[in-house]
Amino acid sequence: MEHITPATLSDVPQLVELLNLLFTQEADFTPNREKQERGLRLIIESAHVGIILAARDGDQVVGMVSLLFSISTAEGGPVCWLEDMVVRPDRRGGGLGSRLLQSAIDYARSHSISRITLLTDKLNAGAIRFYGRHGFTESEMTAMRLMTGS
Repeated sequence: MEHITPATLSDVPQLVELLNLLFTQEADFTPNREKQERGLRLIIESAHVGIILAARDGDQVVGMVSLLFSISTAEGGPVCWLEDMVVRPDRRGGGLGSRLLQSAIDYARSHSISRITLLTDKLNAGAIRFYGRHGFTESEMTAMRLMTGS
């Protein structure tokens, strides 16, 4: 049985591999090992920025979920983004994704985070159903972005 703990810097190479899997299946993103490593290190080294939870089977990281922290004026306090969630393909279908997501939800609740927001591909019906089974609902908001460099 896998156990879920906060990621450490020594996990970064395996986390980069997981993000590579994720970004090859998402329409808006392209894997870039250097950028993914830099981003992972920034999160792990800055507890005020977020947390990455890693699902482990022995020394192997087989899944991950990251939460990035913010303050919401609408909620009047801390909220977070569920930025990345991925489970190795050979570990899917056995409930690990649900346990990983529940760990992130439990973390948010125990740290008085009032809302978790996430984005998923519009055409990924499986992901939309998965998050819906865990209490997430679709928003009336539309995601927009402006790339500003690097």
